[in-house]
Amino acid sequence: MKAFFEVLEQLYSKVLLGATLENDSHDYTFYLNPASSDQDCSRTTSSDCSNTLEVQRKHQPSSVHLATLSVAKEAVAPLCLKRPSQMSSTREVVLLQLTVIRVMITRILSVETELHAKEKYRDIIKLLLQSSDIDSKLTCMFQNSDKLLSHMAAKCLALLLYFQLKEKVTLSNSWISFCQKNLSEYSESDEVVYSLWILTAVIKEIFRDTCSQKTEILKQFLTPFDTIFEVFYNSLFSQHFENHQDTYKLINSLISFLELLELLIASRIHLKLHFICQRILFLKPSCVLDVITWPVQAFVKRKFIIFIKKCLLCKMGEDVCQVPAFMPPDHHFNVDMLALADAVLQAVDLGLLRTLSVHGKPSCFGGDEVQPGCEHVPGPDHVMLRAASLLIIRSLEIKFQNCASAKEMKVDLQRFMFELLTFLKPHLQPSLQSYNLCEWLPRVFIEQDDDMLEAAKASMGVYLKLTRECEATESLTQEKEMWNHHTHENGYNPHCIFLFLLKNIGFDSTVLLDFLISSETCFLEYFVRYLKLLQKDWDNFFTICKYFDVAESKDNINICYHTFSLVQDRSSNQREPSPLAALGSHRNTCARVFWASDASSEPLNQAAMSSKAHTTLQDNSLSPPQAPQSLVDYDSSDDSEDESTNQPLTNSGLTSLHQEAMKKIQDTVGTSRDKKEFSLEPQSRLLVPKESDTPSPVDCDMTPNNTASEVVLSYKTVKCFEELQGAIYRLQKRHLFPYNPTALLKLLKHIETIYNKSMNSL
Repeated sequence: MKAFFEVLEQLYSKVLLGATLENDSHDYTFYLNPASSDQDCSRTTSSDCSNTLEVQRKHQPSSVHLATLSVAKEAVAPLCLKRPSQMSSTREVVLLQLTVIRVMITRILSVETELHAKEKYRDIIKLLLQSSDIDSKLTCMFQNSDKLLSHMAAKCLALLLYFQLKEKVTLSNSWISFCQKNLSEYSESDEVVYSLWILTAVIKEIFRDTCSQKTEILKQFLTPFDTIFEVFYNSLFSQHFENHQDTYKLINSLISFLELLELLIASRIHLKLHFICQRILFLKPSCVLDVITWPVQAFVKRKFIIFIKKCLLCKMGEDVCQVPAFMPPDHHFNVDMLALADAVLQAVDLGLLRTLSVHGKPSCFGGDEVQPGCEHVPGPDHVMLRAASLLIIRSLEIKFQNCASAKEMKVDLQRFMFELLTFLKPHLQPSLQSYNLCEWLPRVFIEQDDDMLEAAKASMGVYLKLTRECEATESLTQEKEMWNHHTHENGYNPHCIFLFLLKNIGFDSTVLLDFLISSETCFLEYFVRYLKLLQKDWDNFFTICKYFDVAESKDNINICYHTFSLVQDRSSNQREPSPLAALGSHRNTCARVFWASDASSEPLNQAAMSSKAHTTLQDNSLSPPQAPQSLVDYDSSDDSEDESTNQPLTNSGLTSLHQEAMKKIQDTVGTSRDKKEFSLEPQSRLLVPKESDTPSPVDCDMTPNNTASEVVLSYKTVKCFEELQGAIYRLQKRHLFPYNPTALLKLLKHIETIYNKSMNSL
């Protein structure tokens, strides 16, 4: 036994390094052929053992001198005689055999392996498949009580199956029969889980392959199992969870099949295959949705909700394959997606959200128990909140894409958004402001950028579809005002959502730039669609900005007075704060009402974000904007020329416009400070809001009685766009931007022009 093990160790060391093997392939096959499993051996007769030994003798290597016939006998005897003293050594031998087989196949698939060594490894594996019924031996190990041995056998079998597919070797009938038998009907045996796991592992290997024949390989693999998957789907999801004693086996089967189902759907999207098994979810979506209502653990419900979310977002299999930025239209797939969206909305209508529990213990790595001495921060499960929200908003978008009745869409939207907001409100602290429910989206998704942008894009898709239908039927001003009110009370106005997004990032253009460059979010698509909308709907956007500013002033005027009284009472000798500083403090305070109020549920990251955004708002509220920081690390000072001369955004006539605007704001506020305090070098040609004779809606001495106090948000938004233009232009000039941004720059430039025209008209 020791000598046999030493030969395997030497073989493992060589294969691990990718070294060329010099001996005959049959010699190595002898040492890699695993003996029967323990359970099989319990039924093996003495004549069977003799026959096995005789086979081993015939293939005994003549050129490998470390192993003699006695070693071969010693390797086989423990399994047949089952001596307890030798079982430990036998287990190590089998594990090492499986490990060497896995490493050898990995070396065959690797492009880094030397060609001659790869050919030798390929011959050994082919001989192993031909000379022994290795598939049957490995499947027999699944019944072993040793979980490590069973798992290693499954991993080894998965790679062997993939090797056969790559080499165009016909799959063994024993494996196909084994799988079909276990998947013909759900049972609580371990073989079911191992079958699902191996099928999933093989499909993952196909996805990871860089060859151009992935579609043909997968087609060959799925053909024997196409109809059996549907049978297993029906059997598995027809189980009654409460009737099972060993619920963990059912849960293992559910999770394993869910992972396989995701890859089957992904293969339909990315490899353009058309099997029945790829459409099971869309043909019978209620089966999967019903699991969410089962009395199962929270993590199971979470996995199923995330699974459906990924399916609705067409992000299935994103862990093993790259999701394309653009997918050609597929009518049949669109029909299936509509069926899934309808099923989701129907489940919500029947009370799906009311069955979700987002309270309780947090789910963490290593379990959900809070260790003694560790602080437990109460709060909802935001993963569930985000997933449930995306289910509804994305399902509505898909349904509306196939609906032509504006009245029907309005009714559906109002009903389902009411369900969603009712579900979310108890978990958002402080509660949503009743006058603007659009804040729900950034509040729920603030910790997950990609989901937040997907939700914002879906919400805007709903808005655009409804707008087009309503514009065709509604022409009266009163009806349009009711329509605008409808968008706010149902929380899907795209301007409000975008403004909340900008506030959450503190109007930081570098964050937008990061989103644009990143391939992990859909921000580019969302941003372009929004800018196109903004060009056509500027008046509505401008009105909403003024509403935000005035609402903030009304809500915080008492705080402003209270702050001044405290400062004045501290010391009569202290200099009174200037009105401009008071206005900055006032702006800083009122920002909390709309976008930085969720600190109780998300204390760490949101508090940090709020602090950053407050500072940005205060510093940039009415003071001239600073030059944006460069995003390029220059190699030398010669490369760091004045970037203001490189930007197509500067204007020689800016100085007088900016100084005039600053003077008007200074005079209106009533500051007594010297004018030179405002004489910063201008960096923008945006027009700062001019003074207006219109009375302020807020009767407060500290609030300037001009238009500037009512359009701060629109100025900060367009200023952020201007800084983004400059950053994109600098990166493009140095060939550092990942794609051609010309069309995007034109959109941003047009928004700036529209803004300046609106300022001139005030």
